[in-house]
Amino acid sequence: MKMQNLNFICAILIVLGMVACDSKPRVIESSQANAKVNSDAAFSDVAIVKDANTEEHKVVVEEALNTEKYSYLKVSEKGEEFWIAIPKKEVKIGETYYYKGGLLKKNFTSREYNRVFEKVYLVGNIWKQPGGGSALDETLAKMDGGGALPDLKVGKIEPAQGAIKISELVAQKKKYEGKVVKVTGKCVKVNPMIMHRNWVHLQDGSGKDLDLTVTTTENIALGEVVTLEGTIALDKDFGAGYFYDIIMEGAVLK
Repeated sequence: MKMQNLNFICAILIVLGMVACDSKPRVIESSQANAKVNSDAAFSDVAIVKDANTEEHKVVVEEALNTEKYSYLKVSEKGEEFWIAIPKKEVKIGETYYYKGGLLKKNFTSREYNRVFEKVYLVGNIWKQPGGGSALDETLAKMDGGGALPDLKVGKIEPAQGAIKISELVAQKKKYEGKVVKVTGKCVKVNPMIMHRNWVHLQDGSGKDLDLTVTTTENIALGEVVTLEGTIALDKDFGAGYFYDIIMEGAVLK
């Protein structure tokens, strides 16, 4: 019953964010907005609003403070200056970046800098080109420019020794529930450091548009073919519409 109530509250927050006045930035404020929270715990909330807001912000970076896992950026937008926090990323002072969404935190405590930010917006990622948010745009955001984009096309990928095809895993998911399995696939999308883990989407070409979501602390690059081993969970509900009928959790590179 508590989980159902939490899901309902998260859903209401998302709806409120989506229907907010179009003439103003649409930002969802944390239910713990007035509480002091540390940077290590804060990004677990970003998933709640990651896809709830389609408005894109264009900002110029004025100052950057990096920690072990996150970057605090003082940015300006239309003459207004404010702080955003993103998973750690190298940015250039004075350059323009884009982002969508954002979770407002008040009295936000950074333990690393022993500093309290009166207001800071938690953001899942930033990119250098407008219209971002796709796997391709996330790749552009990670590039310093001039490099070749990874090939995200998925052909027939042969599983490593002891690995199973994603099509088999999906077709016989009940058989593998709760078990540790190994899969080989190409990384076609990465959502970094949401709820303290990276969310990797693997495809192996064994089924049309068949995609396996994997949570891991490993750093997997877009376009990379990897073999991961983790535990299979079914009907996993993280709240706010993040429901997976099958997911691999706690995966490690093999």
